[in-house]
Amino acid sequence: MKNLEENNLIKFKNLTRKKETIMANFKVKGLRKGVEFSASISVDISAAEMHPGETVENIVEHCAKIGIKEFKGAEFEFEGISAL
Repeated sequence: MKNLEENNLIKFKNLTRKKETIMANFKVKGLRKGVEFSASISVDISAAEMHPGETVENIVEHCAKIGIKEFKGAEFEFEGISAL
């Protein structure tokens, strides 16, 4: 495993508390068919039906699965040059 781009990995960054929620933060990097991509994904642990009493490993694994699922299902739209 030389770098994230070669392996299309989602990497756990940290857990952060924002007001009344706790977010699991991930960094995604990949390379596929000549297209290099990177993204940040944050998952609210309560939306993932987890609670702060769970182990960090369980929270991270469950939130990563949800983040990947939602990232794959996202339909992106090009804004266009006219927006500049």
